[in-house]
Amino acid sequence: MGHLTCRRLFVRAARTLAVATTLVATAVPSSAAPSAGPAPAAGCPRLSGGWSGDNRERLQRLIDTEGPCATGRRGARPVAVFDWDNTVVKNDVTDATLSWALRHDRLRRPADWSGTSPWLTPAAGTALRRACGHKPAGGAMPTSAMPACADEISLIRETGRTAAGEPAFAGRWNHRRTVPQYAWVPRLFAGLTPQEVRQVAEAARKEALAAPVGSTVRLGTRTVPAYVRYYDQQRELVEALRAAGFAVYVVSAGFEPVTEVWSRAVGVDAAHTVAIRAVTDARGRITMDAEGCGGTGVNRGEVIPYVEGKRCWVNEEIYGVRGAAAWERREPARRPVLGAGDADTDVTFVGDATGLRLVLDRHKPEIMCRALDDADGRWLVQPMFIEPLPAPERGYPCSTTAFVRPDGTGAPVRRDDGTVVPDQPL
Repeated sequence: MGHLTCRRLFVRAARTLAVATTLVATAVPSSAAPSAGPAPAAGCPRLSGGWSGDNRERLQRLIDTEGPCATGRRGARPVAVFDWDNTVVKNDVTDATLSWALRHDRLRRPADWSGTSPWLTPAAGTALRRACGHKPAGGAMPTSAMPACADEISLIRETGRTAAGEPAFAGRWNHRRTVPQYAWVPRLFAGLTPQEVRQVAEAARKEALAAPVGSTVRLGTRTVPAYVRYYDQQRELVEALRAAGFAVYVVSAGFEPVTEVWSRAVGVDAAHTVAIRAVTDARGRITMDAEGCGGTGVNRGEVIPYVEGKRCWVNEEIYGVRGAAAWERREPARRPVLGAGDADTDVTFVGDATGLRLVLDRHKPEIMCRALDDADGRWLVQPMFIEPLPAPERGYPCSTTAFVRPDGTGAPVRRDDGTVVPDQPL
């Protein structure tokens, strides 16, 4: 196992302090959905417009009833947890960073492509060697001049398939704890330091924020989204929650050095930003290993902040729960008051929230089944603030296949009491 960098030790110490502070000061959330109460204390932040239906009013009520600014609970720190990509921002910041790195020759050639993932298929390894070469190992790959190489890498990340359409990953993995193409991304940056990745992410962020909404950029032989935008409403919500006394965290299935670069612009620092963490070697360079959760230890991507993995990291990082217990839903006092996400990868931690559960609608089946069913009246559905999707062509198969089992097969979505969620119409 490699050594953590000094910066990682500093961030880990800061996270430990944040956990201790939260454990001491977290407010016990109410057992019912937020309702109208006394007028908020003077100086409590107010949300502005741009929300669908009564979402703004309900979020405001949460701030007014759970926030220390209104309750007067000294030192109380209710917790809010946000996914990042397509929840706080439009588009994916890890994809934007990978695109920039491929267009500027910032990735290094691995000694063996098959070593970049325990699930990489022989077909994918062959395609990558043919398109990207295999010598010299550790040297910068001139991907800007190798469109076939850029295509293979970006398509495997995006679709899990090679440019020829063959499966890039195969084997067995827990589909509620990892997805191979997400876990693969940090390995593509192996040989760089986390700080070098942050520099790439900074350059990609500058480019993506300057690109017009809706614009694309050439990557290999394809075009991919060129822009990323912070959602103004989500930025305001995060800032309002922080100002109201909430402890706000970001938990993402992206690459942590990249997510940190973006999250600090909304006031969420590295100690409150959790994503895939690569282990570094004695020289401080990224390796093929990643930190685990829930007693799993260092691993090759078998456990990342993905579906149940996000709950595990919330429990460990925010509430100090260790070992196998971090995989379980905790008692209400040790769960977030607000959870926000956009995809099935977020469904578990968002569903754990005791106050409100905000879903940016990207037509993802399991999370939309739960949000539209709204069994306990705590779910909020919000169309994307930029370029919202048109209505789906059909409803959600909640009663049959919308829940993904650990083995990848479909099953009915069930409520907490075990009853099956009926299919949800458009």
